[in-house]
Amino acid sequence: MPAYYLEALTVFLGLVLLMVEAFGPRDSKKSVGILAVVGLILILIATFFAYGPEAKPDSAWAKWSLWNFYNFDGLARFYKGFALVCTILVVLMSLDYRSILARFTDDPESENGTGEYYALPVFACAGMMWMASAKDLAGAFVALELVTITFYILVAYLRRNVGSLEAGVKYLILGALSTGFLVYGIAWIYGATGTMNLAEIGQSLSLVTFEGNVGTHAIPSATAGLADGAVVSLDTTSLLFGIALVLIALGFKVGAVPMQAWIPDVYQGAPTPTTAFLSVGSKAAGFILLIRFLNPLLQAGSPVAPQVLSMLGLIAGATLIFGNLAAIGQSNFKRLLAYSSIAHAGFLILALAVWKPANESGLGSVQTVSFYLATYLLMTLASFFVVAQVRIQDGSEEIAALNGLSKRNPILATALTLIMAALAGVPLTAGFMGKFFVFSLAVEAKLWWGLALAVVGAAAGFYYYFKVIRAIWWEAPAASATPISLPPVTRGSLVILTLAIVVLGVWPQPILWLLN
Repeated sequence: MPAYYLEALTVFLGLVLLMVEAFGPRDSKKSVGILAVVGLILILIATFFAYGPEAKPDSAWAKWSLWNFYNFDGLARFYKGFALVCTILVVLMSLDYRSILARFTDDPESENGTGEYYALPVFACAGMMWMASAKDLAGAFVALELVTITFYILVAYLRRNVGSLEAGVKYLILGALSTGFLVYGIAWIYGATGTMNLAEIGQSLSLVTFEGNVGTHAIPSATAGLADGAVVSLDTTSLLFGIALVLIALGFKVGAVPMQAWIPDVYQGAPTPTTAFLSVGSKAAGFILLIRFLNPLLQAGSPVAPQVLSMLGLIAGATLIFGNLAAIGQSNFKRLLAYSSIAHAGFLILALAVWKPANESGLGSVQTVSFYLATYLLMTLASFFVVAQVRIQDGSEEIAALNGLSKRNPILATALTLIMAALAGVPLTAGFMGKFFVFSLAVEAKLWWGLALAVVGAAAGFYYYFKVIRAIWWEAPAASATPISLPPVTRGSLVILTLAIVVLGVWPQPILWLLN
């Protein structure tokens, strides 16, 4: 089927869920969540059978102007699948989180008012899928705002919880600020290049004859409305200013310095499934958009490539140091994962800062980032499944609530130990493979200062992740602690995710096949 059906089906599914929520049973909204999961699984299967206009160039829809804004290549297919898998797991987590949602929304004795919580992630998923196919900065902005506005609601969904409302306000204010940076940056880029189409921006840069701060290039009449070979000036200073603004705005989405201030408070205050969705889905969507944005800027011969790489290196170094060192002193598990999310963003941006093209030997920067994000999805969502159950059964999200977990549920303790070890990058886990590929890129590019910062960050990660493992196995449980039992959905999800973490640490080929 044509690729654009994927987003259309996802939006249609979200509308169906809203109708079921409005006219279905008031006391239980579980059916809405189950329908969301089933619908998303069917759409995920459909991604393997979707195709772009190049597959059927003679069809009428292949000639639509839609394809000037919508790209469907292997990378888009991978990240659409990524968004769907992430959303499925978040909705499954939400099904077991229903008691908390009911307690802090409408009537604690019923689930009335919680049904929208299963529909909103579906709309966010559609926005992430559109971001994966972005070919134009205007289209990317619209898709990004669909995701961001949905998260405004999801973060503040627990309206009877002060922490959730506070998190929603902070996310709204800083999100609006980042939107301003993004729009202003796009305006500067358009003013410098005369287009918002990413391919045309790359074409313009490839034709530049660089002289000082101003270059000249010939623009074909098809894109510029001028005679072929017309010489147009390109102010690279203005272009770099616009690029810097866009990088700051996208830094908000991926959790990078200097736009990381919202992450700890929002992660702690938001509902745990929302936090998981922010940590994985929103971050991955931000990175695919960042990759699309960087690709034309860092092509061979681009006059702005050295400056852009310097910006990325500076952001990566600051993010690595801040995220890892700030995580050391955390006592709240969700805040620790928040700072951990910032640290992982630093590793990912470091891979982009060396920018190795995909056509060279070994994994390129884009493949490395994609592989890292795939393993990060497994590790982070698995950890949030545990956080959600501890919150439900113990009423706490502190690391101290995990004290003596090995005596309360040995299987859960073993799973969480493997998850924390993977996040730290212990060999024979999926987390090690992701960091290994990033380190390999840094060594190959001889980016020694970046490698040194990454090593320091990884060492700090061992300390604060193993602090959780120490609480699980060496600390005594509280006197009032009771055994933790896992609902079937959480148990099955944790088993699958933990096994995947171990298997991919030894045999990473499945993800590499998907990337190809």
